[in-house]
Amino acid sequence: MTKRLFITLTAVLLAAGAQALAHHSFSAFNTETEKTITGTVNRFEWTNPHTWIWVDVNEGGKVVTWGVEGMSPNYLSRRGWSKNTFKPGDKVSLTIRPMRDGSPGGMFVRGVLADGKPVTFAATEK
Repeated sequence: MTKRLFITLTAVLLAAGAQALAHHSFSAFNTETEKTITGTVNRFEWTNPHTWIWVDVNEGGKVVTWGVEGMSPNYLSRRGWSKNTFKPGDKVSLTIRPMRDGSPGGMFVRGVLADGKPVTFAATEK
């Protein structure tokens, strides 16, 4: 293998690795703090690569829709979640790692359904 080919292949592999790591960055979230939001599930997206819970939150008389990112359906289904874990109209309280830029969203940490049932990444409690 020539030196030039070796350098080219190395550069391609390093670039591919950097992209894979960038996908799992948590830099958009303030991982040093937690915020709890309470509202009504607007929709639950059971999609790859990450699930999303959209929650309508009353903020001083104005409804603001928060986007909360979760883990993949594959990861969550192995922990008892399903596409029906959150249904439109469900009253929920979610603890999140909020967005650094202050926009209405964050990363899911844990939640409580209206019936008091806790929901975590570890597993849903029966």
